[in-house]
Amino acid sequence: MGCCGSKNLPLSGNILILGKPFEDIKKLYRLGKVLGKGSLGKTTTYMCQEISTGKRYACKSIPKKKISNKEAVKKEIQIMNQVSGHDNIVEIKAVYEDAESIHIVMELCGGGELSDRIEANSYYSEKDSAGILSSIVNALQIFHSIGVIHRDVKPKNFLFLSEDDDVLLKAIGFGSCVYIKEVTGIELKGEVGSKHYVAPEVLRGRSSGKEIDIWSAGVILYQLLCGKQPFETEDEIRQGTFDLESQPWPCVSMSAKDLIKKMLTNDPKKRISASDVLEHPWIKSEAANNHTDHFLVSRMKRFGSMSKLTKLAFKVIAEGLAEEEVKDLKTRFKDMDIDQSGSITYGELRAGLSIPEKELSMNEAKQLMEAADLDGNGRMDIEEFVSATMERQILDKDENVHKAFQHFDKDGNGYITKDELERVMMEHGVRGEPNAKEMISEADKDNDGRLDHEEFCTMMRRNRKLQPQGKLLGIH
Repeated sequence: MGCCGSKNLPLSGNILILGKPFEDIKKLYRLGKVLGKGSLGKTTTYMCQEISTGKRYACKSIPKKKISNKEAVKKEIQIMNQVSGHDNIVEIKAVYEDAESIHIVMELCGGGELSDRIEANSYYSEKDSAGILSSIVNALQIFHSIGVIHRDVKPKNFLFLSEDDDVLLKAIGFGSCVYIKEVTGIELKGEVGSKHYVAPEVLRGRSSGKEIDIWSAGVILYQLLCGKQPFETEDEIRQGTFDLESQPWPCVSMSAKDLIKKMLTNDPKKRISASDVLEHPWIKSEAANNHTDHFLVSRMKRFGSMSKLTKLAFKVIAEGLAEEEVKDLKTRFKDMDIDQSGSITYGELRAGLSIPEKELSMNEAKQLMEAADLDGNGRMDIEEFVSATMERQILDKDENVHKAFQHFDKDGNGYITKDELERVMMEHGVRGEPNAKEMISEADKDNDGRLDHEEFCTMMRRNRKLQPQGKLLGIH
């Protein structure tokens, strides 16, 4: 499994890997056609349908007889859970284990691999290439921020959410991921990755860190812009020399070529970081609002599938965030607020999004706005907009969830009561159904008429995993 496996003997079916009772996945999901197989046939990914809801997902099944290191499997699942929910990383829904296999149920990406799109398109425009690269590097930045190296960045490990979409791209392929303990100065060795995308320091057998992911992403950018690989042999990779002179490079901007050079710098210590890639002038100028706006719609759809209490909790969290964390969203809102009234209608929302009518109709824009309109006044104010479009990674931080609980728990006794919820609803102008009692009952697991901290956190985690609906997200 991935790069972390050992030479131990395969596990027997009776071995419990995940530390929880066996479950029969076929009682919960109908497994359908095979979507793909992992290296050496160690994994099989199926399309599956949840029996209780009819929603479709992907299910990656790992036969235990193919597992030689159960800690590697647990690490893969741990990393998936840590990064799940980000716009550019496939979302994990649940994990099950039976006597034969481990089953990871995750978001269905029906648009195919980036590798197939590259092959079909030959090469991309600078605008589209910048959008794709920013999706890839957005994902890498999340991995790197938690001290994880992906180690197998290649077009096959990025999927589009739908066949019609050229923007929403999701990272997969967690089997090669490893933690890097930067605080202690420990770095990891080992040749990992696919031939054309591997960094020179890996081939040299030297210590390697996050920089290897940036190199691989740079190879993808080169391929997007000219339709071929920068390196054909390992010697060429070690030398780090590549062509930026022959066709079509004379027609490519100097800024794009500058970024390629900085990503494919032979010395890893001089190589650009993920955050610096995203701040590069070429990315900032070419990755236009269309790329960003698909993410906004994706987040609003997810927000719409949450319970009303969770939406209110997200609003409380969003209002407590630092100005720097919400600056870009507030600027986007003000651009949409054509009449400068401080709130937007669904017409302004639709007009302000750089998304074709066939992908987001006026009626769909109205539904998105109504889902975020917590005070029920028929318009979306800036706080509601930020609540519905903020990245889940920021909103779901433990400290932010804890602060939200404290905001609801007015008397500080460790419980949210109906009266306390009504006070918060009044503070935020929340009206309509359901009422406070019903909102609490949805998350009140012990049926005592109030929510403790654990119940509140469970509610937030559960809603975070909800699968949004709609063609933009590849679910039909």
